[in-house]
Amino acid sequence: MESDTYKTLESPSKEILFKERKSKFFGYAFPIRDEEDVKPIIEELRKLHHTANHVCYAWQLGFKDVNYRANDDGEPNNSAGMPIYGQIQSFEVTNVLVAVARIFGGTKLGVGGLISAYRTAAQMALDSAHIIEKTLQQRYLLSFEYSDMDKVMRTIKQHQMEITAQKMEMDCAIEISVRKNDADLTENIFAAMYPVKIKKLDI
Repeated sequence: MESDTYKTLESPSKEILFKERKSKFFGYAFPIRDEEDVKPIIEELRKLHHTANHVCYAWQLGFKDVNYRANDDGEPNNSAGMPIYGQIQSFEVTNVLVAVARIFGGTKLGVGGLISAYRTAAQMALDSAHIIEKTLQQRYLLSFEYSDMDKVMRTIKQHQMEITAQKMEMDCAIEISVRKNDADLTENIFAAMYPVKIKKLDI
């Protein structure tokens, strides 16, 4: 059975500073939910470090079908974004954005020096972040008559399913959340419980 857990950040990391031949590299790591979260964070960092020559970053979203981007922000090709992304892979985290703002100190570092500096700053940012493990969940909507309520609630309790929303009237509707690896079992349990209806919801 494939894993239904993933690692991500509990909250944004604190700012870290890495210095290399008078250049300053400020590193940050943020948990993100989707691509829309990226732009405002980068804009905030540009305001915070208005003297920064470059704000380079990489992000990754998703679990099995991973979506990612690496941005060099004017640094030589693949000298910043990809080394940062390499650290995201190395820490095996997802739904995360790592950004590094560089303030030039007057001495050129060369491509090798840049790769090393951006990699180190990204590593320090992720090191200082609180990494947590989360479980992938699958949500379902259960629809049933009031007369079937006891049967449904007993099953939910017995299998330790989480109720995320409920509407109890003449017709009842309960939204439940279960571990991704328990999804097939859940569908089978309620499919066998006629006339209860089960509908899979988007994660």
